[in-house]
Amino acid sequence: MPYPFDMTIKPHVSPFFDEATNTISYVVSEPDGDHCAIIDSVLDIDYAAGRLTYDSADALIAEVERRSLKLDWIIETHVHADHLSAAPYIQEKLGGKIGVGEKITVVQDTFGKIFNAGTEFQRDGSQFDALFKEGDTYQIGNMQAFVIATPGHTPACMVHVIGDACFVGDTLFMPDGGSARADFPGGDAGTLYDSIQKVLALPDDMRLFMCHDYGPNGRDIKWETTVAEEKAHNIHVGHGKTRDEFIKFRTERDATLDMPRLIIPSLQVNMRAGEVPRDQDGNEMLKVPLNKL
Repeated sequence: MPYPFDMTIKPHVSPFFDEATNTISYVVSEPDGDHCAIIDSVLDIDYAAGRLTYDSADALIAEVERRSLKLDWIIETHVHADHLSAAPYIQEKLGGKIGVGEKITVVQDTFGKIFNAGTEFQRDGSQFDALFKEGDTYQIGNMQAFVIATPGHTPACMVHVIGDACFVGDTLFMPDGGSARADFPGGDAGTLYDSIQKVLALPDDMRLFMCHDYGPNGRDIKWETTVAEEKAHNIHVGHGKTRDEFIKFRTERDATLDMPRLIIPSLQVNMRAGEVPRDQDGNEMLKVPLNKL
């Protein structure tokens, strides 16, 4: 389907790197207005101590307040397995709607069972304010954004395109970083390859913004590239790599990877739109399922 991109709109993008999780969050604002969105926020956790803090989220809030912006959206590109979302905390401070891909329901059903979430955990995506499907549009002030469904890493992965800026989540990494794993429940390497091709079909000079970077080979952390750079140089899908070549490589590589350090708290919180689950007495509480992941 044709996507309604407008390369003449160049939103202002403010990146915020979280060193503890190698996550980049963004404040994305109108070039000539005062409305904005926050993409892929981070809630800080000391997992060993069972303690939540808000420094990363407060930095995003301070940026919005410093520039007197109006927050319209708090976007999750997918249900992250390596960091917790700060969406409810930010929403309480600044307002805005929380949005995620409509396949969140698949993720909720899968991990609701793994974490024995009980019948009180709704698996219909109702914890979020908006569930996006392929081609949906939404407004950030006078600036239109649209979404592309990019499953493969997770079923609910979505790429968000705002003017000449595209926020790819974990669908792609920087060219020397390649791509994300596809071995989580609901992931699929072939599906991920197909999703990446959607991104690479966008205009060559589209700016691409990563959700993660790990500084391969000791280089400085980076988060911005272009479609042309990814097509030419991405080590996993560039240079005309075929679907079969990608599936073979991705499957073999994923078999060697450890689980993300924060996958157990992240999934429980993020499938609830950033809300921490509570026990029967109302205390915030996480579960640790054994031999399930």
